[in-house]
Amino acid sequence: MSRRIMTIYGTRPEAIKVAPVIRGLEAHPDLESVTVVTGQHREMLDQVNEIFGITPDHDLDVFAHGQTLNGLMAKVFDRLDPVLVAERPDAVVVQGDTSTVAAASIAAFYRQIPVVHVEAGLRSGDIHSPFPEEANRKLTSQTTALHLAPTPTSRANLEREAVDPAGIAVTGNTVIDALLHTVGQDVPLTDPRLQAVEDADRPVLLVTTHRRENWGGAMEGVGRALARVAKTYPEHVLVLPAHRNPIVREAVLPALEGLENVVVTEPLAYGEFTRVMARASIVLTDSGGVQEEAPSLGKPVLVMRENTERPEAVDAGTVRLIGTGEDRIVEEMSRLLDDPAAYAAMANAVNPYGDGRAAERSVAAIAEMFGLGERLPDFGS
Repeated sequence: MSRRIMTIYGTRPEAIKVAPVIRGLEAHPDLESVTVVTGQHREMLDQVNEIFGITPDHDLDVFAHGQTLNGLMAKVFDRLDPVLVAERPDAVVVQGDTSTVAAASIAAFYRQIPVVHVEAGLRSGDIHSPFPEEANRKLTSQTTALHLAPTPTSRANLEREAVDPAGIAVTGNTVIDALLHTVGQDVPLTDPRLQAVEDADRPVLLVTTHRRENWGGAMEGVGRALARVAKTYPEHVLVLPAHRNPIVREAVLPALEGLENVVVTEPLAYGEFTRVMARASIVLTDSGGVQEEAPSLGKPVLVMRENTERPEAVDAGTVRLIGTGEDRIVEEMSRLLDDPAAYAAMANAVNPYGDGRAAERSVAAIAEMFGLGERLPDFGS
């Protein structure tokens, strides 16, 4: 008897990481895949679905400019519940730590539908940072039946919270599966400025910043630091795909105006972003997913946060936490650009996050949950 597995996701990072799992569910002979997007992100979410050939069965279309977190959660609850009733899934799959994830997992739990959490067990230890993600993932863990932990560290976090070890599988991170699928494609660059940088073979410094806890003065300092780096290293091109949130843009962009070697773009489609990341010398970010992706491409990653729920790459040496202090950002970027040994030490570190088989392990664990197969050995075992 086949089982119906509903995957619910709403943002671009979720879509990237859950796409390999959806493809795996679709290929399994005894599992029926149903996909639901909330539309927490809109255009960026649609781009990722297109890359992976996914056509959602349901679209809750909850996106609205300037809506509050509570307003977003309320919409997901209200619009998802009738879909759960109509589709009657045997399990609901969620990924990560967004408001979509928290709302969907609680809604499924209230309907007594087992929850499968992809990328379970990440913890920063500070419920306010990252905000609201740390709270979202802890809430989701409370409703989850099958925890798909990306690393042994994540598994240990769950076990410390008294999660039954039998309900945990260590899969590796599905973002590596997605990256390996995408980076091999010949994706064109739609911004002619980026194509010009590539044609001229100029070295690239890639920057992403959007974290809610960095809004305000900290993010203004990030903008000033980027300007100082651009002026100190004019041979490098600093590429900043700017988050669409006006709070982010108004904080970061004023300091960068008029600098010839700074290219500010609209958010890049996932395929284009991976192409630019593969060309970059250094990645400066406050993103969680980029911390996992860039090491697979041999890129040193400087993380503009005070803590991280992804400590494995810090321990491996490929990621360094540097906070958002203006002087510290300039100092750390300069150290990597000026010291070849320091650069090589980070660029050559091993990525601890995955081997490209995370989706395969995830689907096998879901099948085993229903007596339709056996789990694969844990990643890192």
